[in-house]
Amino acid sequence: MKIAQVCPLYESCPPRLYGGTERIVYYLTEELIRRGHDVTLFASGDSSTSAVLEPACEQALRLDDACKDPLVYHLTMLHRVCRRAAEFDLIHFHTDYLHFPLFTDCWDKTLTTLHGRLDLPDLPVIMREFPMMPLVSISAAQQQPLSWANWCGTVLHGLPRDLHRLGNGTGGYLAFLGRIAPEKGPDRAIAIARSAGVPLQIAAKVDPLDRQYFEHTIAPLLQDPMIEFIGEIGENEKSRFLGDAMALLFPIEWPEPFGLVLIEAMATGTPVIAFGRGSVPEIIEDGITGFIVDDATAAVAAVPLAKQLDRKAIRRRFEERFTADRMARDYLTLYQRVLLGRTQAIEFGLPRTTAAKDLAQAAD
Repeated sequence: MKIAQVCPLYESCPPRLYGGTERIVYYLTEELIRRGHDVTLFASGDSSTSAVLEPACEQALRLDDACKDPLVYHLTMLHRVCRRAAEFDLIHFHTDYLHFPLFTDCWDKTLTTLHGRLDLPDLPVIMREFPMMPLVSISAAQQQPLSWANWCGTVLHGLPRDLHRLGNGTGGYLAFLGRIAPEKGPDRAIAIARSAGVPLQIAAKVDPLDRQYFEHTIAPLLQDPMIEFIGEIGENEKSRFLGDAMALLFPIEWPEPFGLVLIEAMATGTPVIAFGRGSVPEIIEDGITGFIVDDATAAVAAVPLAKQLDRKAIRRRFEERFTADRMARDYLTLYQRVLLGRTQAIEFGLPRTTAAKDLAQAAD
């Protein structure tokens, strides 16, 4: 199959440091190529891939001080994809809804994975304007605010099986990994660690939008010698950081669409102590791969319990549920459904305004 993967341009593919969507696009692309598919990757020019790379900008936009308007580069990329649409059997978008107006004439050879939160008040407007676009969620919970949209399925994220090694958790600290933002709960992670009497190491990036929150709320808390702020770390540093930790703290206060760090921790055998919001109950198995809690008090109580969990069993659950191989298989199933639906529409003269999921049901 000839497939186009269309990636956001904020980070390289894969990212050098922080970056979830671009990382998943990279793992999916490499796995599709390993399976014999012909993949073209539309991404930033500093990306590294086995696919045919079509760069839309020289480097990742977040790290490019000269970039003042990321929308310019994304629209330019999407225009280039549109001009080449006939070359591909399927075009897989990871760019939110930006491409919708350009691809209404060939929607039935597209698939769009929505990677962000969907409980935003303006989203229903564009989803209703383009109801034909086939969508994929990254968790069942993510779909809930737009349950009526044109969902073709849910594909949980996956990581390469050998990306991270099993750790032993002997570092004597709790870990927080990701992004410094109020909804991610770094201040709550600090409070949990202090109440539990366990050191906390924070490996996280600070976006410009969150700089004030970091300086006013988080920085003063870093005076505590039990709290260490490391900053952003790369992929090759995560195995040690997570694998040496007693547990990963994930005290979110928002409907997390997935939470890639959860399965990164599982890949190292590290238990997760997480607030049960968003996708968390779909990923963490309470009492097996970690503990799902309602508040900081329950999280503190879970810290000594996490040390009793079997790290090898956590790693096995990662291998059973969250590998890139499984993710690619799931996406290929959806690719076939979309293309089969397109074939059925042509053969039976169905109107092209019929939604892709309806075509797939007709094919079944």
